Amino acid sequence: MEFACYTDWAPLPDGITALFAHAERQSLFHSRPWFENLAENAAAPGHRLLLACVEEHGEPLAVLPLWTAEDGNWRALSSYYTSLFTVLLADGCRRNAVIDCLAAGLAGTAMQTLRLEPVADHDPDMAQLRQALDRHGYDYQRLFHFVNWSHRLRGQSFEQYLAQRPSRLRNTIARKRRKLEREHDVGIRLYTDGDLEQAIADYGVVYKASWKDGERFTRFVPTLLRTMAGAGWLRLGILYIDGQPAAAQIWFVVHGMASIFRLVYDERWQQYSPGSILTAHLAQHVIDIDHVQSIDFLTGNERYKQDWMQDRGERWRLVFVRRGQRAPGRGLLARWLGRLRGVTPHDPTEHPPTGN
Repeated sequence: MEFACYTDWAPLPDGITALFAHAERQSLFHSRPWFENLAENAAAPGHRLLLACVEEHGEPLAVLPLWTAEDGNWRALSSYYTSLFTVLLADGCRRNAVIDCLAAGLAGTAMQTLRLEPVADHDPDMAQLRQALDRHGYDYQRLFHFVNWSHRLRGQSFEQYLAQRPSRLRNTIARKRRKLEREHDVGIRLYTDGDLEQAIADYGVVYKASWKDGERFTRFVPTLLRTMAGAGWLRLGILYIDGQPAAAQIWFVVHGMASIFRLVYDERWQQYSPGSILTAHLAQHVIDIDHVQSIDFLTGNERYKQDWMQDRGERWRLVFVRRGQRAPGRGLLARWLGRLRGVTPHDPTEHPPTGN
């Protein structure tokens, strides 16, 4: 068993395909297309790709996708687009031994600090990595990051699912849709692969008319939509009012899991609750047509997400600092965490406060 690092995707061993295929069954955010798009289109200045791996007889057993920097401050290959991060392990591997080899390998690099986020509250593999890095010379701190809302369907139809939502939500959807259809010409289109460029353009029109700030990485979302459409994972819903795009939502369906990635609407139509109307339409599709087992609202604790979901989770930021001779480890950790808590809003690795 040995530690290896790669700074590009091409040299990775052939078995990496099976490892990522296993990982994506846990989350879209563990898939190779997700990481490749981040590396290509969402790199902050001064950050470079590094794939920290454990291999045995040429077969990959673990991958920890990272950003590295010359100052030794490393971090997860994630950004404010990411809702979940973990170490990726091959199915059936000796997890404890593999993770220890990974930690020992990282300790032999120039890595001075390591920031892993967003990590699920009860992730046993990340807990094992924390213990291993502690054994190999790194102090550790865990910081709360954000709330995640999701819903496990347990075989429900959309009708059954909707019946369990708050009555005020059900009434709002029915009342506002009737009003909208009475006063305007209304249509909803679901894009999966056909007419994709028009769909991307229409999404951009809605985004610009919404309350959201401009995208920091302008190529990331369009490239992601094309990639996800090619994999059969895209569900891009657009609500048209009088022939013009008025609301848009990006959902992904991957191995029975629906992820609600982006929701935007033109604020001129806010009185009709176009977001709720479109969410109901897409939820019906993924439940009754795609037959998903779960729906995930990803990032944020907004009240409207709680109306649609029932399971509350937490995501955390894990910070590791090498124990060194120049300063006591705990003191260095305290100073580094002080800088981290003071991250400015324009830092491209930070989550927007409004979630997705």
